[in-house]
Amino acid sequence: MAADRQVVRELVENWALWRDAGDWTRFRTVWHDDGRMMATWTQGSADEFIAASRAGWDKGVSILHFLGGSTIDIVGDRAISQTKMTISQRADVDGVLVDVVCTGRFYDFIERRKSKWGFVLRQPIYEKDRMDPVDPAAKLTLDPGLLARFPEGYRHLAYLQTRIGYPVKTDMPGLKGVQVEALYARGRHWLDGGPAL
Repeated sequence: MAADRQVVRELVENWALWRDAGDWTRFRTVWHDDGRMMATWTQGSADEFIAASRAGWDKGVSILHFLGGSTIDIVGDRAISQTKMTISQRADVDGVLVDVVCTGRFYDFIERRKSKWGFVLRQPIYEKDRMDPVDPAAKLTLDPGLLARFPEGYRHLAYLQTRIGYPVKTDMPGLKGVQVEALYARGRHWLDGGPAL
């Protein structure tokens, strides 16, 4: 069991390192063929996520992931992994270069198939965020109506992503609420043998 937890943790770490480094060939290896990714700015299959990430990379989109502690529950060949994380994105917003930092957790549905652990579903939980000009002397004025459209946990991240042209999903799980409670229930059901989605 400890060895399996170590393999799952390495899978989570490889996801962040290979994705942020643009190592797309190795990044594909962490996913099962039917793997799915749910992010604020795109939702779909692992292959669709990789294609969208590559396209953003080629256009200069700057998104980085930093990982913290984790907890991993394993039942047979299935696991639910939760890992503290921070998403950092830099972009021009209304003429001002900014950094958005969003803190939360990766909530991962992971399965061992033919002796290989891989991602079946990654669903981030967005807990809190902030936006800061890269130049502290810069003056940034946000559109309050646009900002208010998004949940508190990823309000500034969604604002930035909307401004650079992405359609942002507005009902992602946060620290509290019906979405995150439903996610926890799905995780329990997954460990009992149910579907990830």
